[in-house]
Amino acid sequence: MIQIISNKNWHGTIQAKASKSHAHRLLICAALGKEPVRLRCSGFSEDIEATIRCLRAMGAEILIRGDEIAVTPIKTPPEGLCSLSCGESGSTLRFLLPVVGALGLSAVFHLAGRLPERPLKPLEEQLVSHGMALTRRDSYIHVSGKLQAGEYFLPGNVSSQYTSGLLMALPLLRGESTLAIDGKQESAAYVDITRDVLRICGVEIEETGGSYHISGRQKFCPPEKIAAEGDWSNGAFWLCAGALLPDGLCVAGLNPDSCQGDKEILSVLRRFGARVDVSAEKVTVRTGVLKGIEVDASGIPDLVPIISVVAAGAQGESRIVNAARLRLKESDRLKSTADMLCRLGADVVETETGLVIRGGKALAGGRVSSWSDHRIAMAAAVASLLCQGEVTIEGSEAVSKSYPAFWEDLQSLTGKENDA
Repeated sequence: MIQIISNKNWHGTIQAKASKSHAHRLLICAALGKEPVRLRCSGFSEDIEATIRCLRAMGAEILIRGDEIAVTPIKTPPEGLCSLSCGESGSTLRFLLPVVGALGLSAVFHLAGRLPERPLKPLEEQLVSHGMALTRRDSYIHVSGKLQAGEYFLPGNVSSQYTSGLLMALPLLRGESTLAIDGKQESAAYVDITRDVLRICGVEIEETGGSYHISGRQKFCPPEKIAAEGDWSNGAFWLCAGALLPDGLCVAGLNPDSCQGDKEILSVLRRFGARVDVSAEKVTVRTGVLKGIEVDASGIPDLVPIISVVAAGAQGESRIVNAARLRLKESDRLKSTADMLCRLGADVVETETGLVIRGGKALAGGRVSSWSDHRIAMAAAVASLLCQGEVTIEGSEAVSKSYPAFWEDLQSLTGKENDA
């Protein structure tokens, strides 16, 4: 699918869609509870659909009515082999692998896209050493065995999803467990989201000096009604677009006190020189005198594509550092971000662990690929604001992974349907 963007007169307010990071965790905890839960989730993505699909296969009953998801918890885990189709959702896979083990299920995980290439070894080693058996074949992972309580160890410089998955699974086990993190935890804010959801669901996790202590046989007791927070990760695309527009843009429904690490986008935009206004109802960003900065991406890797677009519009040199993990996302996001911006006329140099962007000039526009990556497609749309000509985005359907309504929301800002 192709989107052609020529209209640069964007204005208005976007209502934030539900955070998929928050929704994944709420859905899993609801499925592990004892009583039915009604979860409000404004907007669904392919990743959330993957988690719902897998939880149903594990024995949960899940009904969707508009923006409400009714979850009846897993009462009797299914006998035999569960078929769990993860699509391209790394969160679904990494969260549910230990949960499946804690429930003692036998399952086969089906992986699509680049997901089979994404690393799993540190988590796999811990699961196998604590009672599970994992066999990988091409795009399948066969799992059996019962996860056992004990001492777990993970390096901090790997995906925080490994930590989150174990924190959701270990409270289900009979005995007490510890989870020690060696070194600084990458993307620690995502672990904070997990702990916050567990707390809301009545599960206690103690942290001391980089180690977690998890009591066993805990009961998941989520509220009868709960709502997923607005998503700072997807909201960041509109906020960054606002930084390129004199009249700016507004995003409503974002929680300024959220644990979501990607609310750091506000600090980044202020450092660029954008004007940022935050209220309880909405966040507004307008352009200012934008100047290049250095951004440490270790805690906010998902923001790199869109931050790079702002950098292309800022005077002087910007540097994105500590972003090597982006090479293992839906695309190699250092390569795909650089390619997308260079094809539009930007001056971008790819380094081993980041990007160097020399900004401040008008871009020509042109034809770019999404690289089948939702964040590259959305970043390219925002980059059109810097371009003298139109921007054609190939593979624009990639936004369905996290933000299926992205093109409709863009149309609401322009008042004009994009050409396809």
